[in-house]
This record gives sequence, C-alpha cells and structure tokens, in this order.
Amino acid sequence: MVNGTHAIYSKPGTVKGAKVVASKKTVAKLAASKKSNDTFYAYGTKTTNRGSVYYKIVTMDKKYRGYIYGGKTAGTFAGGIKTTDTLTTVANPVRTTGYYLKDISKHTLWTAPKNTDIHAKKVSLYGVAKTDPFTVDKAATKTKEGSLYYHVTDSKNSSISGWIYAGKGYDTTKQDLGGLTLSFSDVALTNDNSVTVVYNGTGSKAVFVSTDKDAKAGKLVAKYAKNAAGQTLSEFVKSSAPAGYRVVGAYTNGAQYGNNVYVNVTEAATSKVQLRVDSVENNKVAIAHPLVAGDKLTAKDISSINMNAALLSGDKGTAYTKHELNVIAISLNGQMGTAKTVQGTVPYYAYNGTVYHYEFSLNYSAFASDNRIAQYGDTLVASYKANLVKGAPKTSTYNTDWIA
Repeated sequence: MVNGTHAIYSKPGTVKGAKVVASKKTVAKLAASKKSNDTFYAYGTKTTNRGSVYYKIVTMDKKYRGYIYGGKTAGTFAGGIKTTDTLTTVANPVRTTGYYLKDISKHTLWTAPKNTDIHAKKVSLYGVAKTDPFTVDKAATKTKEGSLYYHVTDSKNSSISGWIYAGKGYDTTKQDLGGLTLSFSDVALTNDNSVTVVYNGTGSKAVFVSTDKDAKAGKLVAKYAKNAAGQTLSEFVKSSAPAGYRVVGAYTNGAQYGNNVYVNVTEAATSKVQLRVDSVENNKVAIAHPLVAGDKLTAKDISSINMNAALLSGDKGTAYTKHELNVIAISLNGQMGTAKTVQGTVPYYAYNGTVYHYEFSLNYSAFASDNRIAQYGDTLVASYKANLVKGAPKTSTYNTDWIA
C-alpha cells in the first residue's frame, strides 16, 4: 500500500511526459483511508536510467492507477510504497457447523473478501440449494475496516467454498451473522413457531423454526413437526450441537413453542490414524529411497483407503474397546478376513529407469493389540506390509482427513 509520501504518475516520475495521477495530498488521504477499496496493489516495476525504481500500482476499486517511486532496489518496497496485510486472521467461532446462506443478492461467497485481493471474484453457486448447510473453517477481519468474514464450505459439496461477510459473528446470546443464518426456513421466526435449544455448559444456543401451521406459543411441539430442512426437533438438536460436542440423548418430549429446551452434551474427540510400514517385501530391487520398516505413510503415499471416519469419534477421555478397534480395523481392511491390498500413489525408480510402486496390506490382527490403551482423540497406529511391485502407480482420491 502507499504511505502518503509520494505522488502517483502516469509514467515513472522522472520520465518526460509524466503527469500526476494522484497528488501527494490525495495519496496521503488514500493511505489513511479505512476502506479496503483504497488499498493499492503493485503489479509491475520500471527502473529509470538513474536507477530509480517505480512500481505500477492500482487501487482495489481500479479508481487510481499509475507509477509511484519505490526506492533504488527492485523487489523491495521503499519510497512511497510499503507492504500490508489486507486480512487479519482471527479465531474461528465456537460454532462451526450449521450455517446457511441468507440472501446471496446482498452477501455472497467470494474467493477472497472483496477489495482484499485484486483477483477476488464471486464464487459460482450453481447447484447450491438453500437447504445446504455450510461449515466455517477460517475467520478473518479486513485490516482496514475491521469487518468480519468467515470462510465457509458447502457441507454437501466441498467444491463450493469461499468468504462471506459475517456481521458481528456467532454469539451465544444474539446473532448478527451478515450473509449467514442459522436457519434457512422460509418461515419468519416468531415466538409462536420457534424453540430455543440451549446446550448446557457450553453457552451455545440454536433456534428451531417449525413449519407446522398449527404452531403456537405454549403448545407442545409434535413429534412430526419439522423445520424447512425436514428435520424434527430431535434431529435438529443433534445436528446443531456446538463444534467439539455431541448430544447425550436428545430429550425433547414436552418441548413447547416459545420456550427453551435444555440439552446435555459431552465433549467429543476424534482420533486420527498413523499409517506405518511394519515390514517390506521384495526389497532386493535397487531403487532410490526405498521404504523401510518404521517409515510413516501420509495421505500422499497411500490414498485409496475408503475409511469410515465416523468410527474415530467418541466421548473425550473414553478408552476404545477391543470390539471398537476391530470394527475400525475392518473399515481399514475393507472386509473381514481378507487381506485387502491398497496401492501406493508414489512412483519409485530403479537405477535403470524402471518404475515401481508399493502395495500395502494391513496387519489386521495386530491393530487391536497395538492400540489397546488408546482413547478417543489419541492417534491410532495401523501397521502395513509393503510389497514392491513393478509398474507405475494408479492414483486415486478418497477421504484421507483421518490420516495423521
């Protein structure tokens, strides 16, 4: 961005014919501006025959464009220009799931918050339903204005993601979420058709809005009553639990419109699995950097295990049972009693140029023993036998977020 000490010219300032695009006074106002659209983006340099470096710059709103003096060394910022962060990272909200797009004609998704990146553009929302829930994975404020933005991803289509204005952000008592909402119901929220769900001990709340035409304050919420997403109150209570918690029984019998429902939750924890080479077969072929026993495998090395990641989540501090570990091993192994071979995705080359890859098979029987003292949230260990096979690997992509 500019610092207000130099004017902007149509050409480098010492070049014949250069005209003032923005005076030093104007540049000083732009430097002090609290609007992101007044931030400058540098996209080119020119060095004069006197050794002066000029940067070609433009404001985020494209209103001002020209050259400004930048010192004597190309690639460093001096003179009238300096670097700045257009976004400041802040903590994610306590609740990260169950958000919906409120009104995309007013606030929609961007590849970066508008005017924080010269290349920022709107994200195509083709195919996104208003019933699609979104998950927050990042939060930031515009450095100049201080306005809050959340980076969200469509929970039903991970290819749809972007930044959206989030107002004052998620708050446990009053919601001002800008372009987001915690309910996508077409029905306006009233005291007659809503129930406030309070998650005990977390400070978190969620509001269930019924589409039942007979809803009225003080009336019991019928078991069949649903919101616009087709969820019953019991289902809504479970799906809207704050991040890191799960509901301990959704006791919604007796819930009344216009009142609160108090729900007990327990802190949840999710484990990951460290894939480890237990032994190597056919290791007589001379290849560069072969695997050896004890090596750790990442999602880049082995990505074709369609693990049921839901098996890795449970109450924090609770030990896995042997049965639970065996069920996880079954998921890793593909099927009970069969040593399923999983292909590696990294090519290895012999010194004569021949390409190889590894195939991996789980030491199924050892999994429960290796993890016998593990608790939910711990990293589990899965031991694999690696077998070197001639030929290039075939890459594949599955859910690999559970791999440590």
